[in-house]
Amino acid sequence: MADSDRRPTCLSDAEIADATASLADWSVRDEAIVKSFTLANFADAIEFVRHVAEIAESADHHPDIDIRCHTVHIKLTTHDCGGLSIRDFGLATQIDQIPRG
Repeated sequence: MADSDRRPTCLSDAEIADATASLADWSVRDEAIVKSFTLANFADAIEFVRHVAEIAESADHHPDIDIRCHTVHIKLTTHDCGGLSIRDFGLATQIDQIPRG
């Protein structure tokens, strides 16, 4: 079986705690990791989301995104395993690297 055909494996609580500790300002909530990003204005928020979308498409792993004026809320979870996988933390790391004004 090809790697791309495998279902992601959910992380244990200890693995989630370790992975979350390596991220800045992400928190675990309801089988997901979440973070809010505050941008200078609405246009910057939309540009940030555009970058998130590019990364998510490349990773074939899509977050829930909520835009409120100049604040972007990101929620990551792996539906295929019903919790958090390494894919969520990898995408969170990439999102944190997006330049923000």
